[in-house]
Amino acid sequence: MYAKPALDEAALLARWQERGLQISDELRAQRYLRHIGYYRLSAYVRSFETGERDILRDGTEFNDVLGLYVFDRRLRLHVLDAIERVEIGLRAAITDHMALIAGPHWYEDGVHFAVQSVHDRLLGDVDRMLTDQRRRRPETALGSDRFASALDHYVATFDEPSRPPTWIVFEELTFGTTMLVYDVLADKRVKSSIAASLGVVPPVLSSWLKSYQRVRNICAHHGRLWNRGLGVYPVLPRSQSIRWLVQPTVITAEPWRRQRLYPVLVSLQTILHTISPSSTWAPRLRDLLEASPEVPLRGMGIPEGWFTDPFWPDGSTR
Repeated sequence: MYAKPALDEAALLARWQERGLQISDELRAQRYLRHIGYYRLSAYVRSFETGERDILRDGTEFNDVLGLYVFDRRLRLHVLDAIERVEIGLRAAITDHMALIAGPHWYEDGVHFAVQSVHDRLLGDVDRMLTDQRRRRPETALGSDRFASALDHYVATFDEPSRPPTWIVFEELTFGTTMLVYDVLADKRVKSSIAASLGVVPPVLSSWLKSYQRVRNICAHHGRLWNRGLGVYPVLPRSQSIRWLVQPTVITAEPWRRQRLYPVLVSLQTILHTISPSSTWAPRLRDLLEASPEVPLRGMGIPEGWFTDPFWPDGSTR
């Protein structure tokens, strides 16, 4: 039976102080608590426990907790930066490959799908998308630099076909549906071509997309990421055609690292090597970690000296 009472900010801070948290400015701490929330910050407070529950390490200050929270926020935004590029690359690859093979409305034909339920879900998503768009007031384009969305333009302009072409549809689908569509494409050659355009092979891409969906959901809901066990983690590639760590044993020698963030970061950089070879994402990741030396790399599964592996571009020539 859950019977914990609601407490005001002062009482909540007092609870942390009883556990050993030092708070020099209580009004400032109350303000952060008010706008972030006790429950959300509690996950970061627990990172400073001695190993005994509810007992914090000596000298732990509120600013330490807040600093970890801010670091995690920056980390989430940085990871989302890479996932966004992968997601957009996947959408474009599916659309381009399938449209050239089977036409702009290929997705309406179930022959291209190995699993009928996914095709049904896709068409249901598209029809709901169209219904919602028709219920909205038409978008107005005010000023020379504003234009209505492609979906709004299609609905307002064309009666047939009732569903838009693939390049409009795949801009509006959720990541989850896009990922499922890739998984069940019936033509294995197309799946291989799409994966190759991202620098990997189909089984690896399918695995990585599932881990990206998990991480993306954590980031989108502003959840704790830095020391989280993800539960869904990317398969480690075996093919020599896939760019990977020169020293992969830093992950395999300690299996627990596979369940943390580091393999996801490596896999994202693998794809960025192909779709954005001049990206400064990796050097900016290094800068983010070096700017917060108090944050333990171990929480993310990142080994010491990680950036010395030649896999990681240092940005010196960019």
